[in-house]
Amino acid sequence: MILELTGVTVSFVSGPPLRRVRLDAMREVSLAVAEGETLGLVGESGSGKTTTCRVALGLQRPTSGAVLFDGRPFPRRRRSLAGRMQAVLQHPHWSLNPRMRIGQSVAEPLAVLGRPADTLVEQALEQVGLEGGLATRYPHELSGGQRQRVSIARALITRPSFIVFDEAVSALDVSVQVQILNLIKDLQAEFGFSALFISHDLGAVRYVADRIAVMRGGEVVETADCATFYSAPAHPYSRQLLESL
Repeated sequence: MILELTGVTVSFVSGPPLRRVRLDAMREVSLAVAEGETLGLVGESGSGKTTTCRVALGLQRPTSGAVLFDGRPFPRRRRSLAGRMQAVLQHPHWSLNPRMRIGQSVAEPLAVLGRPADTLVEQALEQVGLEGGLATRYPHELSGGQRQRVSIARALITRPSFIVFDEAVSALDVSVQVQILNLIKDLQAEFGFSALFISHDLGAVRYVADRIAVMRGGEVVETADCATFYSAPAHPYSRQLLESL
């Protein structure tokens, strides 16, 4: 397994000193992502998907439970995992600096690792279906779909073994969504990375995922392979989600 969460709970405390309330954003969550696999994580807003994303990327330490990456506990200094895991976010402008040219943004993860970019930037852009000449442009000169392709190129340039796609297509037009989903599948087939695909869109998840985990109220209520989930979901909440689809 590339990623394993075992009994993970993440709690936050809010309210005035004498009336503190403990809120569990995740409660006893267990998930696993195998090498080369895409696990789809679905659920409504507030279900705990974002916190799970942060835990999977090592940005949020659990209150209790264990998190393993490639069979080992997360190091205290996340920098040691730089380049081995990446994220593609909902809005490309969250990862693309508007003051930096596209080529600089794509090369930035290599700069963090102290590696030379050389011809890798142009190659990375071409791998996501963009012309290498776009490296000299700025983000505002590209369409939304092109910017998301740039974000994927930026994530791929370090050849990570694990990528989190956090609502990566939800801000795009439907026709562009299909293009990006096809791109993700093609790139995974080529490079063999594992992925956690987080979305509220069951249609998009069905297109790319091998297995699906359903979250509700901070808990995982069902995990199943795609064929089983979409034909005979076990949990009432899963059936409710599918009916809304």
